[in-house]
Amino acid sequence: MADTFGTGLPAGELPAGRDPFDGTAGFRHEPPDDAGRGRAGEALRAYLLIAGMWVRSTMAYPASFALTVLVNFASTTLDFVAILLMFSRVGVLGGYTLAEIALLYGLSGVAFGFADLLVGSAERLGRRVRDGTLDTLLVRPVPVLAQIAADRFALRRLGRVVQSGLVLGWSLAALDVHWTPLKVLLLPVAVVSGAGIFCAVFLAGAAFQFVAQDAAEVQNAFTYGGTTLLQYPPTVFAAEVVRGVTYVLPLAFVNWLPALYVLGRPYPLPVPVWAAFCSPAVAVVCCAAAGLAWRVGLRSYRSTGS
Repeated sequence: MADTFGTGLPAGELPAGRDPFDGTAGFRHEPPDDAGRGRAGEALRAYLLIAGMWVRSTMAYPASFALTVLVNFASTTLDFVAILLMFSRVGVLGGYTLAEIALLYGLSGVAFGFADLLVGSAERLGRRVRDGTLDTLLVRPVPVLAQIAADRFALRRLGRVVQSGLVLGWSLAALDVHWTPLKVLLLPVAVVSGAGIFCAVFLAGAAFQFVAQDAAEVQNAFTYGGTTLLQYPPTVFAAEVVRGVTYVLPLAFVNWLPALYVLGRPYPLPVPVWAAFCSPAVAVVCCAAAGLAWRVGLRSYRSTGS
């Protein structure tokens, strides 16, 4: 007799404890827990294959691709133009010079740009939950997270990375910093760690959309809004805001703490000096918490047809 969704049970029967009205009853969300390493390799391979497919489709029209990258570059440049306009009227902002704020801008922009490139498509999850297309991803023999993250992989987002990288390079050339080996090492570590922190925020926001379904704008407040906040020095914000992005949602570890250590400036809150080097640990903790939230959200998902 035919079995139910490959469970080995007679047709019409479901595993014990499975809700028959759960639209995901026959879907296998994830492989067994003892295949952790295999799952990670499978997810990475699937991500690269899907992203590569979208890159090939994009490069089929090179002129269109070049134009979209240019538009993305120009639109993100406007953020820095706004800062330049402010400095056309003032000499310092919150006690920081233009070159110092450019350092903050560059670090946050490059970190966010890489995160947006790698997993920015996860913000579309709410739409898939609403229209039911998430069900088609669940039945494929590919990790759902890899499919969501690589969906419509947009290489045009490199425009933000390039633009922010140019601002970062200019700031490093304009600043009069006493460079030490620790400071030189801290900058690339901060960029990689900051990208990891933003990836965690994207993933946590996607997990929240399993429940809220229409929360893309809420997620954007923490992703796009977060990187905009980090472009300015912490001294221009209220102490409550600085505490929130330091102890609650630790976006301060993306650029504020590392950059202030490089610049030799004090942090507005009483944090130890070595906190500037904690960005990698914070990124790991954030990614672990976001991964847990994703697993909980995926397990709680109910199919549109239920």
